[in-house]
Amino acid sequence: MSSTDEKTIPLLTPYTMGKFYLSHRVVLAPLTRQRSFDNVPQPHAILYYSQRTTKGGLLIAEATGVSDTAQGYPHTPGIWTKEQVEAWKPIVDAVHAKGGVFFCQIWHVGRASNYDFQPNGQAPVSCTDKSHGAKYSPPRRLKTEEIPDIVNDFRIASRNAIEAGFDGVEIHGANGYLLDQFMKEHVNDRTDKYGGTLENRCRFPLEVVEAVVNEIGADRVGIRLSPFPSYMESADLKLEALGLYMAESINKYGILYCHVVQPRMKLVGKKVETPQSLLPMRKAFNGTFMVAGDYDRVDGNKSIAENYADLVAYGRWFLANPDLPRRFELDAPLNNYVRETFYVPDPVRGYVDYPFLESAFEL
Repeated sequence: MSSTDEKTIPLLTPYTMGKFYLSHRVVLAPLTRQRSFDNVPQPHAILYYSQRTTKGGLLIAEATGVSDTAQGYPHTPGIWTKEQVEAWKPIVDAVHAKGGVFFCQIWHVGRASNYDFQPNGQAPVSCTDKSHGAKYSPPRRLKTEEIPDIVNDFRIASRNAIEAGFDGVEIHGANGYLLDQFMKEHVNDRTDKYGGTLENRCRFPLEVVEAVVNEIGADRVGIRLSPFPSYMESADLKLEALGLYMAESINKYGILYCHVVQPRMKLVGKKVETPQSLLPMRKAFNGTFMVAGDYDRVDGNKSIAENYADLVAYGRWFLANPDLPRRFELDAPLNNYVRETFYVPDPVRGYVDYPFLESAFEL
């Protein structure tokens, strides 16, 4: 691609990710939408995801619980029961019918939960018994011998995702949730083989990667990481070392992609300038490298053109613009997102009612 070719839009160039041919590099980021009642995906999600599907476009489904202890928010979907798997099938089918590639993000929120979301009102589990934030209940520290059970939950969830028809899974190892809690030294105060050194703190996330790879194949597995941001007090003093260690470690398993939140996203919704860069991670990781973190059209194109990333995930802008790749192609104006409707349980408002380009121009 010549930089002098003004007609070439880097975000709109094709890319081959393993066995998947992508027609462009604009990815639907995993977004918590809180419209899966009783943790079961609903038929209205069929329209939501199919609206945002293009032929050869990659979509990552909203974070989906791996077990009944994984929940921390109202109306988030799961994939640990037969009913949930069956409910996902028509949603996945709708994305595939339009030629999209669909991955399911699987998560466990760890201590980012409270008694109301836990079976029998029990304490949320984490690497620690340190609580944080008024809206979260004090967690229970997982015993060493319990951790393989959580690893197995991720393994079964990955198998269920493939049964539901997904093309693969993204392991959620970011944003202050369970795997990130283990990785970050500010939260992880363990003295067993899962705490202390960097290698020990990363042991559990890497055991999850290994189990999922063994279950469904490395060519169907991605991971999301946020070594730099300190979401939900998940902080670390050696951020560069953590990111680099994880990038190099997951190479051993040959996974498909690594999806990383930009260092500039120090807190949710807040972008700050920082000298830190994902470039060392990008260079260290052998697979597809995806970035996220308040990207617009200009800096998304810049990241692709300068080989900083292979793919760029868009959250709020893709939520508000179901035809975002088309708008980027035409450099058309974007719908503004309405933050107060992000997490309402309404199956239409703030969900499938954002206008497409043609109707937007007619207004």
